[in-house]
Amino acid sequence: MTFDLILRNAAIADRPGPAVDIGIQAGRFAAIEAGLPGDGAPDQDCGGRLVVPGFVETHIHLDKSCLLGRCNCEMGTLDEAIAEVVKAKKAFTEEDVYRRASQTLEKAIKHGTNRMRTHVEVDPRVGLTSFRALKQLKADYAWAVDLQLCVFPQEGLLDDPGCDEVMLQALREGADVVGGAPYMDKDSHGQIGRIFEMAKEFDVDIDFHLDFGLDPAHLDLDEVCRIADATGWGGRVAIGHVTKLSAMLTAAFEAAADRLASAGVAVTVLPATDLFLTGRDSDHNVPRGVTPAHRLRARGVNANISTNNVLNPFTPFGDCSLIRMINLYANVAQVGATAELSGCLDMVTSASARLLNLADYGIAVGNPADLVVLDCATKAQAVCEIAQPLFGLKRGIRTFDKPAAMLHKPN
Repeated sequence: MTFDLILRNAAIADRPGPAVDIGIQAGRFAAIEAGLPGDGAPDQDCGGRLVVPGFVETHIHLDKSCLLGRCNCEMGTLDEAIAEVVKAKKAFTEEDVYRRASQTLEKAIKHGTNRMRTHVEVDPRVGLTSFRALKQLKADYAWAVDLQLCVFPQEGLLDDPGCDEVMLQALREGADVVGGAPYMDKDSHGQIGRIFEMAKEFDVDIDFHLDFGLDPAHLDLDEVCRIADATGWGGRVAIGHVTKLSAMLTAAFEAAADRLASAGVAVTVLPATDLFLTGRDSDHNVPRGVTPAHRLRARGVNANISTNNVLNPFTPFGDCSLIRMINLYANVAQVGATAELSGCLDMVTSASARLLNLADYGIAVGNPADLVVLDCATKAQAVCEIAQPLFGLKRGIRTFDKPAAMLHKPN
């Protein structure tokens, strides 16, 4: 067999045994074994470094990234963030959204992300401006990243006349996923039901912003699980934030986790935003507000970690590095055991791919040759040291290079 490229001495994540060679042909993994014959094909020695299929970002807001300078961020509350972005959206144009989103997307690509789901705000005021800008972005950057567009009503659905039709039009124009923010409507269960109706009509997955806050007395996740069971949509539903789970006693947390696992509802934890926005009314012993994703996984929930917002009032920082995000999570959640640290890497790779229902994800013969080489040898080391991506491939084509830093010692 003739290869277009051979990566030698690669430590493939979750593949036991010594490092192997990876042969790539026509944009796909063609052979994975030790000592592949070269036959003149170009090759590169990975030096025993860890190779992953690429990072998977499941929850980010490209359309409202890079808004610092346009918005105030004085109180740091959810209400302030929503209100400030509502004002900023009045000036959105397709060109403006595309420019800011492309800056953010390129950062993510250079940090090793090659699959992504972005949430996109649509409503009677901004219309489909952001959606159409990101639809073009999706096409223009397909060489480096597979991008899903999840349309959702940030300012409410049932209580915002005309929003329903804008959502439907976005789905008619090719939105990949439908989302919701039930806490923005007085009838949160009504919004949940309507989103499920849209998902069934267009045969798309669902991704909710859900149960944001620190009072677990009322959980919308129960209604999401109920309808997922009733409609057979298990495995096609995700909920993001769910910070109320962080405020639960152990027994209640485990009961909620078991309910989510049974219903096939995945959970996305967003450490940076949840740390920044929650607990603002506390002046001491400030709660973290970060749901323990690794404890959810231990009870069978498909939990993952993602970025959410970048450089806006919801999160006025961020560089789109998912390695940095899981390191932040491990610190906040006090993860130290080697197996749990390795599991943190899964929460931005294999678990996230499962949330997006990606059938062709992974370093396996026949799959698209998508991969990222990390400057480390093990999964736990990647998390502990915030191991840097050195280069990446998308369908066998190199998408970025970030050579490792080099010391110039005096002779």
